[in-house]
Amino acid sequence: MDIVALLVVVAALWLAFKLVGFVLRAAMWALVLGGLYWLIAPLAGWPMPF
Repeated sequence: MDIVALLVVVAALWLAFKLVGFVLRAAMWALVLGGLYWLIAPLAGWPMPF
């Protein structure tokens, strides 16, 4: 395997880990915001999504 292919594989792995981190961080924020909405909606008279 030449050096260019090795660098491409390393860069692809690095980008994959960055993408997974972003997806997990976005899912965490979606859960936090959904939980806040679930707690505040009944008090504020907002519709509850089912």
